[in-house]
Amino acid sequence: MRKRILIVEDYPHIVEVLKMRLEAAGYEVLVAYDGYKGLQVAQSEKPDLIILDIMLPKMDGYKVCRFLKLNERYRGIPLFVLTSRTGKADQEMSKRVGADEYFPKPYNPAELMAKIREYLERRAGADRERDVPPGGQAPSGSGKAPQR
Repeated sequence: MRKRILIVEDYPHIVEVLKMRLEAAGYEVLVAYDGYKGLQVAQSEKPDLIILDIMLPKMDGYKVCRFLKLNERYRGIPLFVLTSRTGKADQEMSKRVGADEYFPKPYNPAELMAKIREYLERRAGADRERDVPPGGQAPSGSGKAPQR
């Protein structure tokens, strides 16, 4: 199953460039052009990772991030801030509201893609570990108890 990445960004050009790059890397891409819609899509689709701008119509990225990170159901979704706000205060605020990574625009595409892979691989590893029952044996997949 392909990993799904939500882009919440109000500039169509940036969305299209990111979308092409992510789809070329094999990801399914979801898009929202304002903060309110981004929050709705994140809650209904529960993507594997979110790329979020800060300056958005209807609801800013800080609020979106805070709503998601305060909710246990969405807290584990890696959230990357991608913004033209490059001040130290903006970076600190992003971390305070729960962003996992901060990328100022213009961003380095190779660095962004490497971080996406890193977070998704780390999350997949944590999911696999959580699926292993006590005793260390992974389930056989048959759903039946062994016969004695």
